[in-house]
Amino acid sequence: MVENVPDQHLVDLNLTGHTAVVTGGSRGIGRATCLALAAHGAAVGVHYSASQAQATEVVEEIRRGGGRAVAIRGDLREADAPGRIVAEAAAALGPIDILVNNAGQMTDVAVEVMSDEIWETALSLHLTATFRCSRAVIPMMKMRRWGRIVNVSTQALYTGSKNHAHYAAAKAGLLGFSFSLAKEVGEYGITVNLVAPGRIRTGLLLERSAGREAEWMGQTPMRRFGEPGEIAGAIVFLASPAAGYITGATLHVNGGLVMD
Repeated sequence: MVENVPDQHLVDLNLTGHTAVVTGGSRGIGRATCLALAAHGAAVGVHYSASQAQATEVVEEIRRGGGRAVAIRGDLREADAPGRIVAEAAAALGPIDILVNNAGQMTDVAVEVMSDEIWETALSLHLTATFRCSRAVIPMMKMRRWGRIVNVSTQALYTGSKNHAHYAAAKAGLLGFSFSLAKEVGEYGITVNLVAPGRIRTGLLLERSAGREAEWMGQTPMRRFGEPGEIAGAIVFLASPAAGYITGATLHVNGGLVMD
């Protein structure tokens, strides 16, 4: 046990008094992130699109632990949904000063046969919705002169991914958006960062990895899949006071699959 350590040397992950919105918060990485933010004291708006029962379970688990949370439904592809989601969360929990843009969807289609609709849906859900959610929270963050925006990207934008050009392109757009926004809002105490997960043990990954486990493990120096909680831990850090001087950064959480 270390005694008499000055307070300024402690890593401050306390989020008491802060309010977060996590898009796609009902399952996988989003669920783990909601629970982790709440465990560190944040009130949490759990956004979902179709998984109402799962979102309700997340909210109930947070409340059982003494935290505050609310589930909010919305289709992020609709132009007015991001602003409404943020407004509903703020009305229920207080001004939003942590935003985690996590919602996503992966479909398999080659560029040669990809429809405009599939392409536009990927851009709308992963990139445009991030812009709209960020636009909605910035005024509240400016008023508090404190804010954290964490955008969840993917290792696929660095490696490419066959039949996922639309997904990778939309996620790649988050880099330019995040780095530019970081320069716009930094003077107000607002940070903007990205987390780029590798292969994380979610339902989607387990479904897609069938028959390819050995191949994927061989590509990853740590020889295992990551866990949703490991991504959530990175997000909590970037959302915390401890990361107050980190902005415009990409944090790779991928077991060494991508290094820069």
